[in-house]
Amino acid sequence: MEAPYTSTRYRPRKKDLHVTFGHYYRVDLFNATLDKQLHELNSRFNEETIELLSLSSSLSLKEINVDEICLLVEKYYPQDFTDQEKIQLRYQLEIFNIDKSKNIKLGGASTISDLCKSLVDTKKRETYYLVDRVIRLILTLPVSTATTERGFSAMKIFKNRLRNKMSDDYLANSLVIYIEKEIAENFDSESIIDEFKNLKGRRAEL
Repeated sequence: MEAPYTSTRYRPRKKDLHVTFGHYYRVDLFNATLDKQLHELNSRFNEETIELLSLSSSLSLKEINVDEICLLVEKYYPQDFTDQEKIQLRYQLEIFNIDKSKNIKLGGASTISDLCKSLVDTKKRETYYLVDRVIRLILTLPVSTATTERGFSAMKIFKNRLRNKMSDDYLANSLVIYIEKEIAENFDSESIIDEFKNLKGRRAEL
């Protein structure tokens, strides 16, 4: 790694003769790759998203940080909990921490999804219904992000230069069918035709 590095792409200059293989792989490849990955992460996840993920990670610890989860609910899910439920959530989390330390299934959950499954398996879901609600809201985050990504990808396919004048309603309806193609495949064409036929009398037979 201490041998002089000589590029095969261009003729080496005099000041490049001191560059070693170790320096090339560390600076030009490894550090450059890390910088690119950090740039992509920073552009994809803003500070609010990082804070949300950081606060939600407390649920996967052996002892849940009650203050962080309450802050998470207060800041990011204010419409999903009433003021009374926010107060009750703190008490539920404190009792849940005690129950988690004594219950093998609850304490053995290493991820948030495992914790959600263990609540169902131990039939504790109804007892800690507010905790279960927080967990399910957090678990929907990846789905929401993936749906948004699929939406933008589908928009690039539908609204191109040849079809850039379509109305917003037509575009939205087309995107829904394209994105949710698994659901749309279950629709019966005959039932759709009958539905349109019943909406308004038509001269021609559908």
